[in-house]
This record gives sequence, structure tokens and C-alpha cells, in this order.
Amino acid sequence: MHTDTERCVRAVRSKDARFDGWFFTAVLTTGIYCRPSCPVVPPKPANMTFYPSAAACQQAGFRACKRCRPDTSPGSPEWNERADLTARAMRLIADGVVDREGVPGLAARLGYSTRQVERQLLAELGAGPLALARAQRAQTARLLIETTALPMADIAFAAGFSSVRTFNDTVREVYALSPSELRTRAPEDRPAGNAPGTLSLRLPFRAPLNPDNLFGHLAATAVPGVEEWRDGAYRRTLRLPYGHGIVALTPNPDHIACRLTLADPRDLTVAISRCRRLLDLDADPTAVDDQLRADPLLAPLVDKAPGRRVPRTVDEAEFAVRAVLGQQVSTAAARTHAARLVTAHGDPVDDPEGGLTHLFPSTEALASVDPETLAMPRTRRTTFTTLVSHLADGSLNLGVETDWAETRARLLALPGFGPWTADVIAMRALGDPDAFLPTDLGIRRAAGELGLPSTPAALTARAAAWRPWRAYAVQYLWATDDHPINFLPV
Repeated sequence: MHTDTERCVRAVRSKDARFDGWFFTAVLTTGIYCRPSCPVVPPKPANMTFYPSAAACQQAGFRACKRCRPDTSPGSPEWNERADLTARAMRLIADGVVDREGVPGLAARLGYSTRQVERQLLAELGAGPLALARAQRAQTARLLIETTALPMADIAFAAGFSSVRTFNDTVREVYALSPSELRTRAPEDRPAGNAPGTLSLRLPFRAPLNPDNLFGHLAATAVPGVEEWRDGAYRRTLRLPYGHGIVALTPNPDHIACRLTLADPRDLTVAISRCRRLLDLDADPTAVDDQLRADPLLAPLVDKAPGRRVPRTVDEAEFAVRAVLGQQVSTAAARTHAARLVTAHGDPVDDPEGGLTHLFPSTEALASVDPETLAMPRTRRTTFTTLVSHLADGSLNLGVETDWAETRARLLALPGFGPWTADVIAMRALGDPDAFLPTDLGIRRAAGELGLPSTPAALTARAAAWRPWRAYAVQYLWATDDHPINFLPV
């Protein structure tokens, strides 16, 4: 979008927050860059130039606006809508792969050479993987500076910097302030009284956001010991690269309140990225709802409760296992099966607030489970053991870098995997916004009540007009039922 100057200028003049994260405005006369909704008086069009990423602005010598804080805007929805090289690379960078494995590790995961990855990102985003990761480190550092009392040296290494000097230089270059000056300027109403290792922050999103099905689904399917709904917040344990974490997510009208307790602060960037992915916070609800409203039978559902998101996951392998446990059983039975595995094979954690007791078992731990101890039909035991063995040995990868179509085909080749299981994993674990469940009983019942075709083949043909947002159409169709997944818990 950043190449469409006229459209960008209109968005800046109208201070349209829907475009935050889509592009960034660099002001030639001041040397700063802003989000489109920056509250200051817009500069003259001749003094504006537009970039596709904050990293590109920084690389061009612009510093972040102190008023609108463009580095904290929602991420571009493109990276969760597309499955090409650039989108897959951006999802991996957000997950901290460059900080942990370097650019060669990023390229290896994508199956391309380092040169190809750098060239593609530079062409589309105006910055290479190192610059993009650097911008992310700067944002993490600012968050830690403003919301914690950690010493600056600890913040430098927690944010992923190799030295305190690099940390200081980067913060000054990006924000035109030293780390200590940033801390001095931090808002006085910042969260206080957190326990050691606990951070409180706000996760922004593009409005509207309907929390009912999003948090309702997570709460209704919560696995005891791993997840819970408490005091208006969804809480769960997280398995992270450097340790474990516990997160509490609370819906608010203009943000999601996020409280993180981390065993290792180096996991902050990854934890935030996974929480945003879980709640689908980088989605563009206006684009989704406008497309679905074009169908006169769907339009009333969209108008009644716009802004539905797809509830996703913080751990793709975990969700795939839970999808198999939930085959042909009720939600309660699926939770019971999962809770037994958690108690027997999950790693215990200490929850200061009580309620959460374990991490969901790793695929390596599940691969050693005796199938005879599983209270399920023999055919589903085979499905379970085959899935976890493929996940454990790496022959099946469900990470954020995977190709959606290819991975779906690999899933369908496993015994016991039909279209419903493969598609629900594609929708909620892989993040495919166009995944569709025409064989789902709830979808077929909703289709019949609305006057849509109810047979899978006919419904799939009708749903072609909803592409590429069929996963969101699933949420609106599910919402016609009175199942607990559709309601925000009291």
C-alpha cells in the first residue's frame, strides 16, 4: 500500500487508525516517522514519504515519533493473510528466530538461501531480516524500560542485544532519547506492584473486535491445569524458547490487557508475538467484514456483531494433538482426555496465583506414551501415536513458517485425518484465513437455518464468494448456536 501515495495521504489526513501498521509516514522536514493516525497536524504532502515497515524508516535515518509511538502499532495484517516467502519470514522474525538462530537459521527454516531471503525482504519491505529484527529488539527494549524496574544491562540482553553499547546506540538512534531518558518520560500511570518477573502491557488491535467467540472459545475448551478463565481474564501456561511463562489476557474496549510472568525475560518478544497470534490481533476486520457482508445471508450476522476474530493457538503442535483428542467426542470429553495427558506427562510449573499447574506435554513426551493407557478407540490411538511421532521426529512441521496447502496435504496423508481435522488445524494452528469446515455439524446446521446450502459440496461452492476469509465466515456461522464457545464467560 505504501506505493499508493494518494491513498496514503488521504489516510494520514483523516487520521484513520485502520491503516496503522499497513504503512508508516516519514516526515522529511522533521526526520521522524509516524503511524497514519498520529494526532499531530499532518505535514504537507510534499514533505511526506511512505515506508512499508518501521525498520525501513529507521534504516532510512528517521526516528520514531514520541507522540504516536508508531513502533507500538498493530502489525501488518498481510503477514497473517499470505503464505508466500515474505509473509512466512515475517512470522518467523516476530517469533524471534533471527535473534536465536541468525539469518542463516531463518533461511534454513524457509528452505531458501540467505541471499534470496534478504533480497526478497529488501524488495518488499525496504529492510533486510537483520534490520527488521533490530526494530523488534528496539520495541522490546522500550517496553521493558517503560514498564519494569530492571537494570538497563538486564534489559539489553533480555531484548536480544549482544552488548549494552549496542543497546544504548540503538535506543538513541531509534527514539532520539537515551534509555534512562525513556524511563524518565514513561507515563506515571504505568502498571505498578507487579511480582518479580511479571510485566503488564497493552496489546493494540484494529477495531472493531468482538471478544465473545474469541474468549468464549478459549475458555470453553480450556484444559485444566494449562488454561483457565479467572476474574475476567483468560490465563494459560506458555512453553517458550528459554523457559516457561504464564499469561493473563483481559479484553478491554480499546486494547487487550496482557500480564506476563516469565521465567526468562529473553522470552518477552516471543511471548507477545504468540499472544497476538492466539487472539488474531493483527487482523483487518474492516476488510473481512466488508467481504462477508456482500453475501445477503451473511450480512445480518456481520452487522449484529462485527469484528469476530479466529481463536488460534500459542503452540501449533499442542493444538494438533488436541484436535485429534477431540475427534467425534464432546468438548467436555476432549478436555478430560487432554487433562489426563497433562497430569501424567506435562512439565509442572509454579503459578503464583494458583490454578495453573503444568505446561502442555511436549511432543517428545507424548511420543513415549503407551497407547494402551489412552481411553479412546484403537483407530484414534493410531491417529494419535502417528501424529506425535511425526511431530517429534520433525517429519511433520506445523510452525509459523509452514506452507498452508502443503501442510494440509501432509496431514490428510496421516491415518485418521479427514478434511475436518486437517482444516481445523489449518484454521486455528497454521493460521490460514481461508480454511473452511463444510462438513462441520454446527456449520451445516447454521447454513440450513440461514437458507444457505447445507451439503458440503454445495456449501463449498457458495463459500467461494467469501474467499479469502472463509475462516472468519466459520466464526459467524458458529455464532448462530447457543454453545458456550460463542459467549464471553461471566
